[in-house]
Amino acid sequence: MSDVPPIHGIIAYPITPFTQTGIDSERLAGLVDSLLAAGSHAIAPLGSTGESAYLSLEEWKVVVDTTVKAVGGRVPVVVGSSDLTTAGAVERAQYAERAGADAVMVIPVSYWPLSDREITQHFTAISDAISIPIVAYNNPATSGIDMKPPLLNHLFETVENVEYVKESTGDIQRMLDLRELSSGALPFFNGSNPLVLKALQSGASGWCTAAPCLKPEPVIALYESFAAGETEKAAAIYEELLPLLSFIVAKGLPPAVKTGLEVLGEPAGDPRLPLLPLESADRATLESILAEV
Repeated sequence: MSDVPPIHGIIAYPITPFTQTGIDSERLAGLVDSLLAAGSHAIAPLGSTGESAYLSLEEWKVVVDTTVKAVGGRVPVVVGSSDLTTAGAVERAQYAERAGADAVMVIPVSYWPLSDREITQHFTAISDAISIPIVAYNNPATSGIDMKPPLLNHLFETVENVEYVKESTGDIQRMLDLRELSSGALPFFNGSNPLVLKALQSGASGWCTAAPCLKPEPVIALYESFAAGETEKAAAIYEELLPLLSFIVAKGLPPAVKTGLEVLGEPAGDPRLPLLPLESADRATLESILAEV
């Protein structure tokens, strides 16, 4: 286990702002600063929200460097370091560590289905190349690879730096299984926005979410109310946030969040093709949701 303080709470996912020529580093730094000012407990650039899959390696590095500098050690930085190949994922994880990241998040992606043996080797190779924690990220809807609870617990028990799991299938039973299989030793994060309250009730250590880009205060308040044992308050905030949480997932995080930022007067560029901004009807719906939260 590493010496990095435990990662917990609201793990905020910034979008990647674009200009006509590339990454808008100034806008990204400003967004990170606002997420921290609102009380986020960690920052996680370069996940699906950050459009990592649509960036060149050099652009990916710009986002890493900008985010680490903007955070300035105030909270942990968890860098999405996934790649189609093991060699690519190792390269990204090593760069993230050199840049000052506190952890990396890895989702196995592959054109071909991967066996449990191949997935284990993928994480082992990354772990052997770095000395910071790895968050094993399970999201079969985007990666095509489903790591079930027994495999995730096996990675936690046998791969040195795998210290956390982000579970995004939306199946609460999987979180309960992770807790049971590890006897409560494996910290897991909720990656399914609409299920956050049930996830926290099931023992989730944190919530990985892009929602703070649009409405940071109630997101932070939900977690902190739950952590303080104020369950009724947490439930009330959850009910208020649920339409927004459901909408941004249903419409795709980069298009929905970037359109929402534009609605709020904080444009961050369009998502990168083939992704497109929301259509006018969806934009109007999001405007209404944001006005009511």
